[in-house]
Amino acid sequence: MRTAISLGLVMLVWAMTACTGSRGELGTEKNPIKLYFVPSVDAKVIEDNSKKFREYLEKNTPYKFEVSIPQSFVAVVEAFGTKRADVAAMNTFGYALANKKYGAEARLTVLRNGSATYQSQFITRTDSSIKTIADIEGKKLAFVDPASTSGYLLPLKTLKDKNIKAKETVFAMKHDSVVSMVYQGQVDVGATFYSPPNKDGIEDARRLVKTQYPDVEEKVRIVELSLPVPNDPIVFRKDLSEEMKLKIIKAFKDFVQTDVGQAAFKEIYGVTALKDATDADYAPTVKMYDELGVNLNEMATGKK
Repeated sequence: MRTAISLGLVMLVWAMTACTGSRGELGTEKNPIKLYFVPSVDAKVIEDNSKKFREYLEKNTPYKFEVSIPQSFVAVVEAFGTKRADVAAMNTFGYALANKKYGAEARLTVLRNGSATYQSQFITRTDSSIKTIADIEGKKLAFVDPASTSGYLLPLKTLKDKNIKAKETVFAMKHDSVVSMVYQGQVDVGATFYSPPNKDGIEDARRLVKTQYPDVEEKVRIVELSLPVPNDPIVFRKDLSEEMKLKIIKAFKDFVQTDVGQAAFKEIYGVTALKDATDADYAPTVKMYDELGVNLNEMATGKK
């Protein structure tokens, strides 16, 4: 009996070794590094630009890469748990869940126009009676998505801290949809991401609808901003070798310095540079989720 068990264990180890061997070492043609881009803009835009990422990374590291664009951040979180994701450009909420469940690490923070942080904004129509955040009391308010830090959780904390309650709230599911609802007068006020303007004009969520509504800057104004939080991270699987992480990190930072990389980052995430980061940088944001009573897993899966 003992011999049979020993033989079974030997065969199991052999099978696992053979399976790993057939895939090859991570970073090889048979077992490429899995790189995920969480959707933030049109999937075609991400797909076209992600090819440029792969080409640069393969040329400037010793590794092969496989790029994927999932339907949602939840798919990436679970992919970290099954080792089907090695690196991902994620939203902060998705990172917090991946970190809590699987120990995924934040190693880079994206910069937008030199800033490593961003804020939420409350917006309303220019002809609205809402002049300050206190005037949101009793009004109809549009948020983005229950899992959006800038479009829900951060503005929710702002309202709770000031003890302000809207009469009715709706989820528009996208930042541009919130702006459109405010523009069209479907809601009194909306909550979206804010980024400061640059030499080319506004960079906050209103820019997303300028093609559809060229006069959006004249018709929709900012009421108030939230406190800043860190921009979205580039996340790594925790048990990826440190040598591999460092080589990929360097390649990412070098790529964004090139003309092609600058354009690709800008198209996908509005990013102009990258800086080193650690999990500690995001600890205050994760604490904010806890203070709001957010159950990360429930909000990600929709289960209670």
